[in-house]
Amino acid sequence: MTDTAIEAAALSKSFGRRGRRALDDCAFRLPAGRVCAVVGPNGAGKSTLLALTAGLLAPTEGTVRVLGAHPADVRERLAYVAQDKPLHPQLTVADTLRLGQELNPGRWDQAVAARVVAEGDLDPGARVRSLSGGQRTRVALALALGKRPEVLLLDEPMADLDPLARHQLMGTLMADAAEHGTTVVMSSHVVAELEGSCDHLLLVGGGRIRLSGPLDDLLAAHTLITGPTGADLTPHTVVESRTTGRQLTALIRPRGPVPGAWQSTEPSLEELVLAHLRAPEAPELHLDTPVEAAV
Repeated sequence: MTDTAIEAAALSKSFGRRGRRALDDCAFRLPAGRVCAVVGPNGAGKSTLLALTAGLLAPTEGTVRVLGAHPADVRERLAYVAQDKPLHPQLTVADTLRLGQELNPGRWDQAVAARVVAEGDLDPGARVRSLSGGQRTRVALALALGKRPEVLLLDEPMADLDPLARHQLMGTLMADAAEHGTTVVMSSHVVAELEGSCDHLLLVGGGRIRLSGPLDDLLAAHTLITGPTGADLTPHTVVESRTTGRQLTALIRPRGPVPGAWQSTEPSLEELVLAHLRAPEAPELHLDTPVEAAV
């Protein structure tokens, strides 16, 4: 057993003859049992990062280890749901779950897989090719949870679901993860839905990890301030500042006390993420330095 679920060091991935960098010198450490949000704009490298972690891609440089080993060596202990949810279209829902059971002997949890399918009112005899995108998502998540993984990787898992189904399935996922201590790594564009579920954050931008660490610590390291224009912010690290009329709003990493004339609050996850996305040149912050890098 290890207390680290995923650890990356100098992780880079290039594609094509010209060596386009999808990820560049990424390093982070995710403790076991955390629920980690992976956020960032389209093309930032989120899907590449998850595919590397799942062992479906090989790094160009650096390493990524899952449960202390190469991803290929612990494949039976992790599950991965890709954006396109690749399922066998000719199989029925029941056949798909039966296939999952046969491919995962000794680990398969039929009860949880059947419950996820039943909660979506899916006909077990329906063929996968006849299902909607949201229904296929539910089947893919049923397969992933039925495998009873120690690490669960989800690439935009809720994108095909309506808001009610997304809320219900997120609740099922979080309750199951809490009960079994599963490490969940989930990318999403809907930042607001992650705030009540995730306790760790990886913000990816331009192929780099720009923010990483426990969510509460990252939020506490930033302050959202509002005050008159022209104030001196020099002592502080300014992530983003915007002026509206005579009022200035800025997200900062305080270095010393904030003047009493300013209104200051801790930002929400959405405010933190959006500020960093609008300011791609803002300094990186890593509160989960990998063990190897810290030595």
